[in-house]
Amino acid sequence: MKYQLLEIDPLFTFNTGNMAEIEKILLKYPSSFPQSAVLPLLDIAQRQNSGWLCKSALDEVAKILHMPFMQVYEIATFYSMYNLKPTGKYLLQFCRTTPCWLKGADDVELACKKHLGVGMDETTQDGMFTLKQVECLGACVHAPVVQINDDYYENLNKDSVVELLENLRRGDVTGTR
Repeated sequence: MKYQLLEIDPLFTFNTGNMAEIEKILLKYPSSFPQSAVLPLLDIAQRQNSGWLCKSALDEVAKILHMPFMQVYEIATFYSMYNLKPTGKYLLQFCRTTPCWLKGADDVELACKKHLGVGMDETTQDGMFTLKQVECLGACVHAPVVQINDDYYENLNKDSVVELLENLRRGDVTGTR
């Protein structure tokens, strides 16, 4: 079994805006079960912390929700949407299920690796791109699919994904979807 080591990090605290958002979220759950809000709070922490969850962010979520740190850590390591190490500006998540594979996901993934010069779970030297495999993105009808940050890019092939990468590198995200 492969264990993820937590990065050494500075002290994390939620900013004022995010604390207000957390208060709103907690109102949606029974006051006797604040732990039910763990997923949205982890998402807020990750977004505030540039796309990853450091140990002190996990600890802050645990304190707010009156949970043991280990429970929060277990949840963060179970779901592929949470990152326990820094990611690039663009996090590319490659769907690895059968529909994407049948429609050419291997070619799309290989084109990205070759074009960027990195492998899975690696970040380019310029900090722009991180590659990650996920089990399913739930968009089988438009396979192959890659999720980049919060957006889906569908019906990709090896040429269109390289064009997409170059558009992102230039900051031109119009017309890439």
